[in-house]
Amino acid sequence: MKLPTIADVSAQLQTGKTTSAELVEHCLDTIYRLDSELNSFIAVLADDARAAALEADAQRANGKTVGPLHGIPISVKDLIDLRGTPTTAASRVRTGHLASADAQVLARLRRAGVIFIGKCNLHEFAFGTTGEDSAFGLTRNPHVPGHMPGGSSSGSAVSVATGMALASVGTDTGGSVRIPAAACGVVGLKPSFGEVSCEGVVPLARTLDHVGPLGITVADVDILYRAMQDSDSPVRDKLTKNVRLGLPRQYFLDILDGEVRAVFDATIDRVRKTGCLIETVEIAYAAEIRKTYLYTQLREAFDAHANMLKKHASAYTPNVRERLELGRSVSDADYTRAQLTRDVLRAQVDMALEERQALILPTLPIPAPPLGVTEVTIGDHTSDLRSLMLRQTQLFNLTGHPVISIPCGETSDGLPCAVQLVGHLGKTNRLLSLASRYEPSIRTI
Repeated sequence: MKLPTIADVSAQLQTGKTTSAELVEHCLDTIYRLDSELNSFIAVLADDARAAALEADAQRANGKTVGPLHGIPISVKDLIDLRGTPTTAASRVRTGHLASADAQVLARLRRAGVIFIGKCNLHEFAFGTTGEDSAFGLTRNPHVPGHMPGGSSSGSAVSVATGMALASVGTDTGGSVRIPAAACGVVGLKPSFGEVSCEGVVPLARTLDHVGPLGITVADVDILYRAMQDSDSPVRDKLTKNVRLGLPRQYFLDILDGEVRAVFDATIDRVRKTGCLIETVEIAYAAEIRKTYLYTQLREAFDAHANMLKKHASAYTPNVRERLELGRSVSDADYTRAQLTRDVLRAQVDMALEERQALILPTLPIPAPPLGVTEVTIGDHTSDLRSLMLRQTQLFNLTGHPVISIPCGETSDGLPCAVQLVGHLGKTNRLLSLASRYEPSIRTI
């Protein structure tokens, strides 16, 4: 099923082919039809969305359109404050919370004319990759409902993949935008660290947290990102004709499901046929990524939750509480060493990007696994699922480089596969230009 894009719908709104009220009703009808099974929403803001749609239509009739997002219904991960609504973080710990103001990123989107249609389910406190641990029940993959949607922005990805919203706003601490985007077959962007404000977002790990958009196409994500970023006048970087991409084979291609490898190899072939030069590069300390990430994330997550764990430990889901408690064991020395290694890894990614426009690698090493799976065996290698799903993505939260995940095909079971393009620090706009150029050769559907 071909889903409507923001670019298409925005044009239809301008010509009068549709109205914001009609768009909102279509999204609500889709939610009521599908979400009882998929469970992507914690709260549906039907009355607010309808009122906002009528206002947008009236403004448009009076020639007061403010941009391409005016009157477009989107969803929001329920980790982000939306004024007048609870921010649950999918946890009983936050029962009774009510946001008094919009998070900065949502305030910017509201000024751009966005309509917020609902708050999306997530892995509790964004601390998981599967979408299974939530006080509001697990979320299901829209392609094969017996499989995981990926996390932590599980509901956001599902809402976009099904047309329940035209786009969504998620967060990414180790892959939490890109992993569900890949598992559900949509586009997900993690901008450069600090380009989009985290003010008004429930923190998980302060130096790893990013806010990013999910959409059907690169163009949709680009439109959302322009409205979300802190700069009011983003500069669009021009690309050179001769593009070089780096392919980090060691570590990143060592453990791949057979079908994912075949889809990825076919994608690389298609991109090469455009004239793009793809060269093997090395991240010399890649073996240190997992430990560096764990020491950083676990310590920062525990620090963020220490007081709540003292008061409300039993209110957390068991798996999330257990992982948060692990942060107690990360010493100051462990954390400091991790930050030193982190600096080395950042420098190595920068070196791999020298004289290249981006890196290219799979987003996930496996297709979305069945619900309830905790371990995966590939060849003679068995990994715990959480570690495996973070394997391709967590490095770039450590380094802060911008990354976009783009669907690139599917398995024989109809589960999506995706590639990541990794850009230069602080150059998300350039990365989006590159992604737009190569999206037609990357995507097969």
